[in-house]
Amino acid sequence: MPKPVPLPRLASVPPADPPYDERDGGHVTPLGTYGALALAPVPIRTDTSADERRLRGLGQALAEVLAGRRPPQTVAGRLTERAYRELVRAGRMIDAERPPLTGLPHVQRPRDGVIEMCLLVHCGPRSHVLAVRLERRGVQWLVTDFETA
Repeated sequence: MPKPVPLPRLASVPPADPPYDERDGGHVTPLGTYGALALAPVPIRTDTSADERRLRGLGQALAEVLAGRRPPQTVAGRLTERAYRELVRAGRMIDAERPPLTGLPHVQRPRDGVIEMCLLVHCGPRSHVLAVRLERRGVQWLVTDFETA
């Protein structure tokens, strides 16, 4: 069995609320914030820590959709029509033994009005990566493309 390869950079991740809570004798029930995880339609500001929280929340929501633990309609307002169609068509792309948990986003701004980020998605013995491109459309940032591996 091959030895696990250490991550190139380790950073502490603030605790995130899980999308589900196991109560009621082991039944999985959605929390009261289901569908509203960090998706307030507030434009991204220059406050880096607030931006990272919003971007991480959006990445978390996308990871939950791609893991089949959240309906895609809950993020429809944060994606362009083409990106939303791709998300629905993609279906379950992340095979997860437990609810996914995203790490801190690594953010690049290739030009004004464009943000590209990648996040590590922890969801069991094998982690995944999620890359997301956002573009400013008026005062709102929308996901125009995403990719996971």
